[in-house]
This record gives sequence, C-alpha cells and structure tokens, in this order.
Amino acid sequence: MKTSENKSLTKHDLFRANWRWLWASQLSWNYEKMMAPGYFYTVLPFLQRFYHDDELVEMMRMHDQFFNTNAFTGPFIIGMDLAIENHQGYAAKDTVAGLKTGLMGPLASVGDTIFGVIIPTVFGSIGAYMGLKGSPIGALMWIAVNLLIFFLRFSLLPLGYYQGEKLIDSAEGKLNLITQSAILLGLTVVGALIPTVVTVNVPLVFQTGKVTLKLQSVLNEIMPSLVPVLLVAFVYWLLGKKKVTSTKVILFVLVLGIVLSYFNILGV
Repeated sequence: MKTSENKSLTKHDLFRANWRWLWASQLSWNYEKMMAPGYFYTVLPFLQRFYHDDELVEMMRMHDQFFNTNAFTGPFIIGMDLAIENHQGYAAKDTVAGLKTGLMGPLASVGDTIFGVIIPTVFGSIGAYMGLKGSPIGALMWIAVNLLIFFLRFSLLPLGYYQGEKLIDSAEGKLNLITQSAILLGLTVVGALIPTVVTVNVPLVFQTGKVTLKLQSVLNEIMPSLVPVLLVAFVYWLLGKKKVTSTKVILFVLVLGIVLSYFNILGV
C-alpha cells in the first residue's frame, strides 16, 4: 500500500536524487549488474518514503536488477521513475521496470554519442590544437565546457520527473495500458539486443566427397542468430533456478564457451 500522500517531490528532493546519482552511477559499476547499485542507491530514500514492509522489499529487489545507460542521460529515467512511483505506488512496479528496460538502451546511445564522442572530439581537438600553439585558451575552454555539462546534466532529472507527471495526468485510469506498453517496449529492446550483442557461431563443417556443408549456414537458413537466441533462453532459464545467481551464470557461460571453443563446437 502506498504510504505517501501523492504530493509532488520538491526541487530539493530532485536535487538530492541528482546528487546521489552523480556520485554513485559510476562508482558502484560492476560486471554483474553494471549501474544497478548506483540506481538503487539513488532511489532508495524515496522507496523508503513511498512504501513499507513487503512492498518496500519487492520494489528494492526490482530496482536492484541489471541497469546500464549513459551516466549523463540516466537521470531522465530516474525522474520519470520517481514521478510514476510517487503517483501510482506499488501498482506501477511493472510499468517502471518496463520503462527502465526500454529507455536505458536508446538513452545510452544518445548519451554516448553526444557526451562520449561529439563533445570530446570537437572541443577536445580544438583545445588540444590551441594548446599546441601555446595558447592557454584551449585548456580554459575545455574546463568551461565540462563545467557547463556538469550543470546541464542536473536539468535532465527534473525534466524526466515533470514529463512523468504529465504522463500520469494524461493517462489517469489507464495504468494497465501503460504497463503493457512499457513491458512491450522493454521486451522489444532486449530482443533487438540479442543478435547485436551476443555473438555465437558454430564452425562445424561436414564434408562428404566434394560436398561441403557448413552447419552455421544451415542454422542461418532456419533463423538468423538462432544460436545466440538459444543461449540467451538457456541463461534466462538458469536464472530462474534457486540459488543460481548472475555471477554463477557468468562463470558457467565463460567455462562452457572455453570448453566448446576448444573442441571447435562454438566460435565467434
């Protein structure tokens, strides 16, 4: 049961979330859940405000799941999350999970392109060139650009929060539709990531006389990226077992890949 009084969060609340994300988003990064600990740390004070008892535990577990996006654009997702949870409470659990899954990929792409490639390339090259010419203006410009980005990034979380409030106000009474749309978006993104991120090939070749048959070509005719899909489905099945953690699955897949590669059954 939601314990808050459906009051909008204050600017101080949003600043507090921004500040916690600034420190925790990359500091707690790990190969198992990536930015999930930082996200969890950011929203934890608000979860404790919104929920109690079993609902709090369930929402804590949900927010402790895998999450990874660009550190600069991530606050937009946090803002939408806080707005939806503040208004809908525990009923928005699936909606928030779907939004996190569906938005983290696209915002990672946008953030990495802008903040990881364009800005450092343009202003870094200009600053470096001016530095080679003996001008200190290049270094000062680089510092000014980074300070500007530092302050601008604080505007994304409030933007996400107010957009989330608008979404709730305009779709009041349609939480199920929002939830289903968010889950569909999340599943679409995850499904699209499988053939682009997971690379597994079968290098086995059968040869009889002058006839050569490549098993990977046969599998591609059945369904492109069939092996990666099966591998992901197998990992998903393993994660549903008791006492099976993502760390154990990573180690298992690592050892399995080495063994199957040694016997030339799987390759990249």
